Amino acid sequence: MKRTVGGIVAGLIVGPALAMTGAFDARAGNELNALTWEGYTDPSFVSIFEEKTGCKLTPTYVGSNDDIIAKVAAGGGVYDLVSPAVNYSQIMQQSLDAFERLDPARLEHFTEIPESFRGHPGVTDAEGNIWAVPMAWGSIPLMYRTDKIAEAPTSAKILWDPQYTGKIATQDVSMTIFMAARVWLGPDTDVYNLTDEQLEAVKAKLIEQKPLLRTYWSQAGDLIDLYVKGEVWVSETWGGYQSSELNKQGIPVAEVIPVERADGWQDVWKVIKGTKNLDCAYEWLNFISSADGQCGMVKVAGYSPANPIAVEDCLTEEERAGLHLDDPEYLAGLDFWKVQPRLDKYVEMWNAVKAAQ
Repeated sequence: MKRTVGGIVAGLIVGPALAMTGAFDARAGNELNALTWEGYTDPSFVSIFEEKTGCKLTPTYVGSNDDIIAKVAAGGGVYDLVSPAVNYSQIMQQSLDAFERLDPARLEHFTEIPESFRGHPGVTDAEGNIWAVPMAWGSIPLMYRTDKIAEAPTSAKILWDPQYTGKIATQDVSMTIFMAARVWLGPDTDVYNLTDEQLEAVKAKLIEQKPLLRTYWSQAGDLIDLYVKGEVWVSETWGGYQSSELNKQGIPVAEVIPVERADGWQDVWKVIKGTKNLDCAYEWLNFISSADGQCGMVKVAGYSPANPIAVEDCLTEEERAGLHLDDPEYLAGLDFWKVQPRLDKYVEMWNAVKAAQ
């Protein structure tokens, strides 16, 4: 599904809005089905949720936001909840009649979340309607093996360095274009509004990179395995998560924000329209934005929490510093994802890069 998403995305962006009311008639009862990322529904805290509420949650993991768009657009009555990046939440909100408008009276922790997250149009629209609950935020920095690369890289150009041929991996997602554009067109480039000429220049650089790559990666575990096996020494990473898992396994890795800056992201939870498990869906939204949910997510995934109040008692000062909760300089080094008016062009270009010989 993922590699054919370009046509689906093009239809969402340039075609008429799709009427999807009723497309997701999820099974009645207390069984929630979530389309989500690794680390967001770990048994260590899902078990607390299930015990407290009597609701059962079953996850299906994705490797990219393109996956989420494709699966939501396909319909099929499978999911009750999805957790896209906030810019993809906005894209789908504009193009798919597939989500529940949330009742603020039923959201117990929404006002504890900073306005910078709550106010994003992928969460709250211009009329004040709430369509999502923020979950986490973080970065897409570089990660490298410190036992193989002695000096910390300062530039993402290392991902094009021939001396590491066969030891480089990049993420199999169209947003890889952002990183390449900042590297080769300048760190202040508006990577969300690239012209045709700029896209062609970035495309050439990504095709030029292909012979240097060990592989493209999708799932978090895929990249972890590649590092454990010594097959990859340098890549981008989901900041905090994979490096933490690798260090637990004794694989010496470190993260760095390159001089070209790094992507910043926010992930949210959305409820599929027409779910017959709406009460349990609200239970999940309230749990995952509470102390049990936010602390559980942070401990497992290593991402920064959307609700800083919820983690006041479960994080040490050192852990808060590690999550950059009080670090404006770190935030300044991030280019937070925004909606791309021509998303279809980006996906089309990425597919062309993948297909190039």
